[in-house]
Amino acid sequence: MRNKKNKGADISRILLAHGDGGKLTHQLINNLFKKKFNNKILNELGDSAVIQLPLCKNSKLAFTTDSYVVNPLFFPGGDIGKLAICGTINDLAVTGAIPLYISCGFIIEEGLEYEILEKITESMAKIAKQENVKIVTGDVKVVEKNSADKLFINTSGIGIIKQNIKISNKKIVAGDKVIISGAIGEHGLAILNARGGFDFKSNVKSDCASLCSLIKKMLAVSKNIKFMRDPTRGGLATTLNEIVDVQSFGILVNEESVPIKKEIRAMCEILGFDPLYMANEGKVVAVVSKKDADVILKAMKRHPLGRSSQIIGEIINTPKRKVIVKTKIGGTRIIEMPASSQLPRIC
Repeated sequence: MRNKKNKGADISRILLAHGDGGKLTHQLINNLFKKKFNNKILNELGDSAVIQLPLCKNSKLAFTTDSYVVNPLFFPGGDIGKLAICGTINDLAVTGAIPLYISCGFIIEEGLEYEILEKITESMAKIAKQENVKIVTGDVKVVEKNSADKLFINTSGIGIIKQNIKISNKKIVAGDKVIISGAIGEHGLAILNARGGFDFKSNVKSDCASLCSLIKKMLAVSKNIKFMRDPTRGGLATTLNEIVDVQSFGILVNEESVPIKKEIRAMCEILGFDPLYMANEGKVVAVVSKKDADVILKAMKRHPLGRSSQIIGEIINTPKRKVIVKTKIGGTRIIEMPASSQLPRIC
């Protein structure tokens, strides 16, 4: 049964797809959480909430939270612990914040091997130390066997944004350029391959990484970075649709400019996946002013995580609220936000 007021959202049952970052996730957020928790800060729907504290005139607070339910717990290029810390750091960094403190909550299924938990916490500690971020508080809950899938982790993060840094999609105008920091789709396919069931002999690894130092270099060369986001669940296509959502502009993407490794493209073709929708965990999408696009791109290419950075498109006046891709053969197609992710539980 559907409720017309909820624009087609299923209100009788929560589906797996409601957590995949696509249309159903956005419907759930807008029709339930945003409606019930309504306030100015939440309604921005950023990767982090940006809060101006009364006693801090020279800086703002960035605050974010996320939960990680990836399956399997270990995958080529990382594990659930590394993913949790990097993901939280990245959600802060894309707002222009300096990440400082993280909390972590563990929901552990009875019977999980102690050695597995130890390896995961060591991974979390390693990344936190590398990025000069402190894990300062947390919580542990253990649930009965078969009540969870081994281990779920929730992390929250706090960072500081200098007052002169203003990252907001409200600053975006026609002519601005869209940059991505590297090849897409690696995390999604690394998770798929780790789950087994395929005969691929692949060296694909997750791109899971902290973007903090890369973004710091970008901000150091330009004050004209309008907006940033890391294209995780739903991939590049979903992130671009989030940027144009309810805006007075659209995005034109040059398909040939989008960096995709040959192995990723080949695997996607075999499996029937579109790499534009595959998850990433170590990439940033930035909308920047036309005049500073080249200098920002050069700075990104000098960083290890940005060597494959490319300008992939630009902001256009029409059509509004649409992502248009110029194909290799010269045609165009509309890239929609997916109803759900091609792969569930990738983060």
